Amino acid sequence: MPKGGQPKINPYVVILLGVVGAGFSSIFTKLAQAPPLIIAFYRLSFTVLLIAAPTYVTGGSELRNISRRDLKWACLAGILLALHFAVWITSLNYTSIASSTVLVTMQPLFVISGGYLFYREQIGKLGLLGSALALTGSVIIGLNDFRIGGQALYGDILAFAGAIFIAGYVLIGRELRARMSLLPYTFLVYGVAAVALAMLNLALGCAFYPYPPMTWVWFMALAVIPTICGHSIFNWALKYVKAAVVSVSILGEPVGATVLAYFIFREIPSMMQLIGGLIIITGLYIFISSQRQPEPKPTNQLPDSKGV
Repeated sequence: MPKGGQPKINPYVVILLGVVGAGFSSIFTKLAQAPPLIIAFYRLSFTVLLIAAPTYVTGGSELRNISRRDLKWACLAGILLALHFAVWITSLNYTSIASSTVLVTMQPLFVISGGYLFYREQIGKLGLLGSALALTGSVIIGLNDFRIGGQALYGDILAFAGAIFIAGYVLIGRELRARMSLLPYTFLVYGVAAVALAMLNLALGCAFYPYPPMTWVWFMALAVIPTICGHSIFNWALKYVKAAVVSVSILGEPVGATVLAYFIFREIPSMMQLIGGLIIITGLYIFISSQRQPEPKPTNQLPDSKGV
């Protein structure tokens, strides 16, 4: 039963479109001829610019009245999001799209594990089995890429770190979204992430321009398709379907990305990559499915913001 009443558009159709949109993330990133941190910066900066006007109209008052506690936690979420994009986009320079997208999609494993640590949500035997399978699959991919070359393994480690960072972002957002509307929350968090990435680029001496004309097209495409029409759609869908449905649906992203990578870049995944990826997706499906009991509404259980 939908949680927020039946919308005019079937939420499952919208989720499918979101999965397709998210699958283009690694493709557009590969096509952009710019350093990884610059790609991440412009992806989020263009997204903030695109949602600024509707956020001001519908959520300006909410942003002006945000509590200091929520503001500090939203800033931390933005920093974690910036780190996620920084390491994951960098990983695409070292490993294959198939390995990178499968490993970064392991974030539900860390989200639900974090739910056990911070919200005391239980993980049953089936969940433990699923997590063991997912981790086994990641080891298979890592060992295969290590044989291919040390750089591929380095890329796998970066993608794995990206999953951990995005999990922290989701865990914080889980509580904040209970009190904040979608646009004000995403505008604030994306904005903080863009500022953090700008500072990282300045510190590392990365040039903000010039870049080829088509690279600016890919920057905008990253903002519109995988960000606004991908991940923001998933946030919208959470109002109408269970979180487990969205989480399982996101597992289609590496499949779509791998297919697109074959047709666009002629990247053919090895048999070990396919086996490892299949094991990870199977493990994550089992793990997420085991968590489908009704979820308690998050309360003020994050640590006091004075420590942030």
